[in-house]
Amino acid sequence: MPSAPQPRFLAAGDTALVVQFGDRVDAHLSALVLALAQKLDASKLAGVVEVVPTFRSLMVHYDPLQLSQANLQNAIAPLLQGLEAAEIAGRRWRIPACYDESLGLDLAEVAERTGLSTAQVVERHSQASQLVYMMGFLPGLPYLGGLPPEFALPRRENPRVKVPPGSIAVAMSMTVIYPQESPGGWHILARTPAPLWDMRRTTSGIARGRRQGDVRSRIAPGVRAVCRPRPPRESCG
Repeated sequence: MPSAPQPRFLAAGDTALVVQFGDRVDAHLSALVLALAQKLDASKLAGVVEVVPTFRSLMVHYDPLQLSQANLQNAIAPLLQGLEAAEIAGRRWRIPACYDESLGLDLAEVAERTGLSTAQVVERHSQASQLVYMMGFLPGLPYLGGLPPEFALPRRENPRVKVPPGSIAVAMSMTVIYPQESPGGWHILARTPAPLWDMRRTTSGIARGRRQGDVRSRIAPGVRAVCRPRPPRESCG
């Protein structure tokens, strides 16, 4: 894979520095972010508290009493030399999903907007192998990329106040799975009974449920997930 582009260093307050690789959701950029996270973690640089990968950048949290932002940037610069986007060796998950319209609240609307039948929406969504680019918004909520272009829908004009836990929703050619009830503006296609986050366990589904302070967000990106449908109208109880 090609080497890293020239990244940008962006200050995020007085305790974090962002290393930005690009301006898009892209598997290559994601691999570069993870590669830098691994190199920085291996360097065991004093003062670094946590690294948080996102779609296109790495946020590095640091202790300003131990490490200045300028010194942190100087320490990261050599790690960028020859940085390569290696193939991601993540775990593969198959997530059970029910696409019944009683649970896929926007399934019919998505079918209408994409010009597909509901069966075609289910087939194309469930057969896509999707990469977990990042975790965010809620503990254990994965942002999955890799959907066909017909799922490049904007978010709902009027977000829901309450999205049921386990809801599988799409927007902007991506999928999210809500681990708990929350507001949300994505189009709901299905629901899964699989738990995504459990603070009582050391591992839980896609997200590693370590206690706060131990969580390393870079563990989650790189996992691949496939949502498999059940037969239409089948009970998912």
